[in-house]
Amino acid sequence: MVKAQEFEATLDQSDKAVASFDDAQKSALKRAQHVLHSNQAAVPLIVLILSVAIFGVLVGGKFFNAFSLTLIIQQVAIVGIVGAAQTLVILTAGIDLSVGAVMVLSSVVMGQFAFRYGIPVPLSILCGLGCGSLCGFINGWLIAYMKLPPFIVTLGTWQVYNATKYIYSRNETIRGQDIEAQAPLLQIFGAQIKMGGAVFTFGVIFMVLLVVLLWYVLNYTAWGRRLYAVGDDPDAADLSGVPVKKMLLTVYTLSGLICGFAGWVLIGRIGSVSPTSGEFANIESITAVVIGGISLFGGRGSILGMIFGALIVGVFSLGLRLFGADAQWTYLLIGVLIIGAVAVDQWIRKVAG
Repeated sequence: MVKAQEFEATLDQSDKAVASFDDAQKSALKRAQHVLHSNQAAVPLIVLILSVAIFGVLVGGKFFNAFSLTLIIQQVAIVGIVGAAQTLVILTAGIDLSVGAVMVLSSVVMGQFAFRYGIPVPLSILCGLGCGSLCGFINGWLIAYMKLPPFIVTLGTWQVYNATKYIYSRNETIRGQDIEAQAPLLQIFGAQIKMGGAVFTFGVIFMVLLVVLLWYVLNYTAWGRRLYAVGDDPDAADLSGVPVKKMLLTVYTLSGLICGFAGWVLIGRIGSVSPTSGEFANIESITAVVIGGISLFGGRGSILGMIFGALIVGVFSLGLRLFGADAQWTYLLIGVLIIGAVAVDQWIRKVAG
């Protein structure tokens, strides 16, 4: 009888030990969820650091030097600027499939106004920026006031803007030599600044300044708080006095303006004005946003995460190329990262529950 009691007591102690171990595991997971929930750019930053470290070991000096690392930043400058526009839209629980077409159409307007009509270059640039803003305004009006789904609206306007850039430009490219001789201001963002082995362009500097500005606006202004509120729960935001329709219209118009600037940077990046450039900017911007940990459900995420997401794609692209791997491995790994990022986002969202 005594032995049976001792055996039961031993079982009770072991059960308590297992239970306490399970509780410790659960509490550790909960703490991790809370940390990642409050530091929304933490996951993409960790992935970026690990990616750089891994390719630094695999490739060695060819990858881990000032020139290669700044080359990655140059390559993601366009994606980073367009991704900033996409970030604003996705934070409202929307999406903009037309950002790439708006960017290229804006660059085409700048080039055609300067070369076809002889309009002064600064005014032509303003017209291009106005074109981008108008395209964004049309998207915003259809979504906010006509209450059409963002995916359907921007899928349609993507086709419209895409066709417009080809029709208006007559499918002609304005050569870099002509721009350099007659309108060098169009290529200003392609100018380089060298610091030792590092090479930066004005386009990279513009991207950094834009992201810093938007980070401040989103985190420290009433407009930024309203944008997050609209994305989190538009009905609750409306009841609390936030002008939801006006906010959506403003966000999409601002997104179009940023895409207009991206079009100007694109001219400096490729040196010419071509209607065929930037074909995949819409997909690349969404990829950067998703890998950057910004929730597709809206209301949660950091624009810094988007930049980290764009840099992760750049690191994988250059690292695998230097490693000698087939280009398809880049797409495969980026696809895995996208799925993983969405899975992590869903897991982090459960912290609210």
